Amino acid sequence: MKYKFSPAKNPRVLIIQKVYGQLINKDQKINFEKHRFKKFIKDVVNGSIERQEIINDEIKRIESNFNLKNLDDIFRIIILCATFEFLYKPNLSKKIIIKEYLNVSNFFLNNSQTKYLNAILDTLSKNSKNNE
Repeated sequence: MKYKFSPAKNPRVLIIQKVYGQLINKDQKINFEKHRFKKFIKDVVNGSIERQEIINDEIKRIESNFNLKNLDDIFRIIILCATFEFLYKPNLSKKIIIKEYLNVSNFFLNNSQTKYLNAILDTLSKNSKNNE
């Protein structure tokens, strides 16, 4: 049986959408609908927003390797959330985190951006403090 990818139900698509919504409208309350992975979604969304400064410091460590200045908001949010998971979800495989964010990035980014994202996430995963 082949797994069907439903973007509307994918936890990381929801994470990206919720973080984006919060960064666009900071006064808006984040609602977490019933979902099989509600706790995970809530942890990553809230953690990414609350620890944004720490995560950005981690991302700045690789700026000499990548031009991150002109990235669009969605691209930045994907990097932010993935880096949160690298740092604060040590039980998750970094390879799986990268694979999941690359899969969902196809809904938000074009193919050349996805390849660039892969390189960035791979570097961040190797440089993050919670190395596997």
